Amino acid sequence: MLEYRVSARRLDAHGSEARTKQASLVLDTDLQGRPDAFNPAELFLASIAACMIKGIERVAPMINFRFRGVEVRLHGMRQDAPPMMVSVDYELIVDTDEEDRRLDLLHTNVRKYGTISNTVAKATRLEGSIRRAA
Repeated sequence: MLEYRVSARRLDAHGSEARTKQASLVLDTDLQGRPDAFNPAELFLASIAACMIKGIERVAPMINFRFRGVEVRLHGMRQDAPPMMVSVDYELIVDTDEEDRRLDLLHTNVRKYGTISNTVAKATRLEGSIRRAA
């Protein structure tokens, strides 16, 4: 089993800070919101994106998949009562010359072995696609 540790603390009424290892991240915990930090829902979506990109980094060498870059676009829907994310849609955009079937293989592996994406998929609808960068 792997273990992860993060600590967070309130800085003031406008924000908080999360820390792990040697990294820190400003969190939008202001009731009015703030444009220079991720709010909890955006942080949730960012964790899915990070999981998918890290999954590509892990899987690509194993399947000898060559790529130059990756972008993940996510859209989450939140309901108010009870407050929860009801769906997440994503688009993986990969800058590659690989064939479509290899792109699909990459997508299958990212979905199958992603810690965060697997966890999210058990809790809400997680759907998306992969495509080649234009």
